[in-house]
Amino acid sequence: MNTLVGTTGFPVCSSFMRREKGNRKKEGNMASPLRYADIYEQSIRQPERFWGEAAGEIRWTRPWSQVLDGSRKPFYRWFVGGRLNTCDNCLDRHVEAGRETQTALIYDSPVTGAIRKISYGELLDEVARFAGVLTGMGVAKGDRVVIYMPMIPEAVIAMLACARIGAIHSVVFGGFAPNELAIRINDAKPKLVVSGSCGIEGKKTIPYKPLLDEAIRLADHKPDRCILFQRPQLTAPLIEGRDHDWATLMREAVPVPCVPVEATDPLYILYTSGTTGRPKGVMRDNGGHAVALMWSMRYIYDIRPGEVYWAASDVGWVVGHSYIVYGPLLMGCTTVLYEGKPVGTPDPGAFWRVIEQHKISVLFTAPTAFRAIKKEDPRGEYLKQHDIRSLRYLFLAGERLDPDTYRWASGMLGIPVVDHWWQTETGWAIAANCMGIDPFPIKAGSPTKAVPGYDVRIVDPRGNPLPNGREGYVVIHLPLPPGCLPTLWQDDERYLEYVERIDGCYLTGDGGFYDEDGYLFIMGRIDDVINVAGHRLSTGSMEEIIARHPDVAECAVLGVHDGLKGQVPIGFVVLKSGVKRDSDGITEELVKMVRNELGALACFKQCAIVKALPKTRSGKILRATMRKIADGEPFEIPSTIEDASVLKGIEEEARRIGYAKGQGD
Repeated sequence: MNTLVGTTGFPVCSSFMRREKGNRKKEGNMASPLRYADIYEQSIRQPERFWGEAAGEIRWTRPWSQVLDGSRKPFYRWFVGGRLNTCDNCLDRHVEAGRETQTALIYDSPVTGAIRKISYGELLDEVARFAGVLTGMGVAKGDRVVIYMPMIPEAVIAMLACARIGAIHSVVFGGFAPNELAIRINDAKPKLVVSGSCGIEGKKTIPYKPLLDEAIRLADHKPDRCILFQRPQLTAPLIEGRDHDWATLMREAVPVPCVPVEATDPLYILYTSGTTGRPKGVMRDNGGHAVALMWSMRYIYDIRPGEVYWAASDVGWVVGHSYIVYGPLLMGCTTVLYEGKPVGTPDPGAFWRVIEQHKISVLFTAPTAFRAIKKEDPRGEYLKQHDIRSLRYLFLAGERLDPDTYRWASGMLGIPVVDHWWQTETGWAIAANCMGIDPFPIKAGSPTKAVPGYDVRIVDPRGNPLPNGREGYVVIHLPLPPGCLPTLWQDDERYLEYVERIDGCYLTGDGGFYDEDGYLFIMGRIDDVINVAGHRLSTGSMEEIIARHPDVAECAVLGVHDGLKGQVPIGFVVLKSGVKRDSDGITEELVKMVRNELGALACFKQCAIVKALPKTRSGKILRATMRKIADGEPFEIPSTIEDASVLKGIEEEARRIGYAKGQGD
C-alpha cells in the first residue's frame, strides 16, 4: 500500500515504549526505570499523552488531530482525524519489513488431521485477492459482511479482507441456530454472507448451508449474495444467482490495495446476548482497537514479533477476534488457529501436543478448558509425554478462575498462570498481571491489578466508593481506554444503559473488591449475589470452597427461591474422572466445608452430583438457565449452548434434591 507512511513522524513513548535489545530478561520488563504504579498513574492522569505515545507503534496514513474527543460525553472517541488500515498493520507492513516468509498462521485441526502453515506473504496474497472478490461483488467501505464460518483459515482471510477494504465484518459462531443468525442478519443488514459448507464437532459433521438458507428465509433483510467455501468433508448445493463458490471466485480474483479509513470508523460488529430478543451489537473502531491490542500484546502478554502465540478460542467470540486474528498479527507473531477441543481430540494431551509441535510461547484459553483436562487427567500423565519448555505463560480468562484450578495448572506447568478479566464489550483485559511491565506475586482468585488505561473502582449501588475489603459493584470510571466499545451498533440508547446507572462510570455488571494489597477480586455477576434472609452472599465464594474438594472437577452454585429466606444456595458438582466414592458422602463433605468457612448463615444444604454442567461454546457456565430450571420457571435453550442434552440431567438432579417443581407438578 504505497500511500501509507511509516511512524517516524510520530512521537514514540520515551517512558515505556523504549526497549533494550538482545537481553531477554530486560525485554520482559520495562527498559526504563518506571514501574507499574508510574505507568498506571500516567495512563489515568494523562490518557492523551499515554495513548498518543502508544499509537506511535501503529502505521497511519494521516495523523490524528485529537487523541481523545470527549465533546459528546459519554460517547468518547479516540484518535479523531487519524486514518489507517487495520489489515495493512496486520500484514502489509510486516511483509515490507522482511517478514514475508515468516509463518503468520498455523492451522491445526485434529478433527480433520490437517496442519497447514501460511506465511505472511501467502496470507497477504490470499487476503488481497479475497478483498478483490468482495469488491467485485459490490462490497464497499462501510458495508457489512456476515461471516458464518468454522475454525478454518478462510474465516481469518474473510475477516482481514473486509478490514482491507473498509467493510465491517460481523462474525457469527458457525453452527448458530437459524433464528439467531436471522436476528443478526436483520440487525447488521449485510450486503453479503460468507459461509463454510460445514463445521466439525468431534466426529460429527454439522452442515451449515441448511442453517444459512433457513436463516435467510426467516430474515426480513435479504443479503444480495452468499459465498460458500466447500470443505472436502461436505459439499453443499448452491442456489443459482445468489450463491457463489469460494474456490471459483478466488481463481479469477484480482488483488486490491488497502483502503484507508478513519480511526473512528467501525472495524467489526460482534453480537452478545441481551436481555431482550435483540442481541447487542458491540462495535469496535479501527484506530483505538489497533493501538490497544498492539499495546496489550507487548505489555500484558510479554510477546515479541516472531514468537508463537496461541489463543485456544473461536473466531466467533471476542477472544478469537482480539487474540487469534488481530492482536498477534498486529505484533508480527505467529498465531494458531486450532480446530479441536482440550479433551477428546483425541485425548487430554491435545494441548500439550500443540504446544510441543508448534513451540508455543504464550497460551491463552478459558479456565473451563483446564478444568476439562484436570477432570480427565488429574495426575498429568499426558503432560509427561510432551516437551513444553517453549511455553512461558498460561493466561486464563472468560470466566472466574477458581483457586483450585489455578493451583493445579500452576503446579503441573511450573510457569506463571495468569488470571485476567475482561468482557466482550472491552475487547481486551480490564485487569491482569502485566507480564511485560512489572509482574506482581500471583494471588489465587485474583486477576491482580487494573490494566493501565482502566480506572477500576468498587462502589455501592448508589455509586459511593467502598473501602478495600468491601464487596460492591465493579465499575470503570470514564473514559474507557482505546479498544473498548464506543457504542452499540446503531443503538446509542442501549449503550447508555452501561454508563448512566452509576454517574460517570461504565457498569461492568460484576461484583468484586480490592484487598489490602490493592489486588482486585471479581466474585461473579451482580445477579449472582444472593440474598439469604437479609444477608448478601456471593455464590462465587461458595464455588471457591467447593472447588477445593479433591474429588471435584468443577461446580456451580446458584441462588434459588425459598419461601422463608427469599433465596438459598444450591450446588451442582461434576466429579473428576475415576472417582468411585458414594455421592451422598461427597455432598455431605461439601456442605460441611461451606458451613465451616462461611457459617450457618450461608444456608448451603443441598448439592447435586451431575455428569456435566451446561456451558456456552466459549466455556461459560449457563447459570441463569440453571437457576430457572431449579426454580421451575419457563426457560429457553440458549442459542450459545454447546450441548443442550446436559440440561435434562440438571433438571433430573434438581428434582431429586427437591427443586424444579414449578411446571407440571
